[in-house]
Amino acid sequence: MRIVVDASVIVAVIANEPEKSALIELTQGADLIAPNSIHWEIGNALSAMLKRKRITLDQARQAVRAYEEIPIEFVDIEMDQSIQIADALGIYAYDAYLIQCALKHRCPLLSLDQNLIRNAQHEQAQVLEVSK
Repeated sequence: MRIVVDASVIVAVIANEPEKSALIELTQGADLIAPNSIHWEIGNALSAMLKRKRITLDQARQAVRAYEEIPIEFVDIEMDQSIQIADALGIYAYDAYLIQCALKHRCPLLSLDQNLIRNAQHEQAQVLEVSK
């Protein structure tokens, strides 16, 4: 099974958030895919954590190394379709890329972001959720 993962999932795993074990269990044996834009989202999330003093620079660097070890297939998205999704839902392009990726590849989207999950469902994308 292929699963589209977003930055919230990756950050939860690499930053050892409480959902880490459940996410790893849910994705065990799956092929993970994500739009190429996830690199920038991960970097932004880690820099925000640094700015808020939630992590140290060493922890951020460890998280980057952990991220680089996760076997993710990075895929291109259809910009035109993504912009249409963003406009229709009133969302940012980064979220539209994930929804478009799930639709294009006909696989579920895994996210911890409830707004993204709702928007993906609105577009008829299959979603996976982790119980908290």
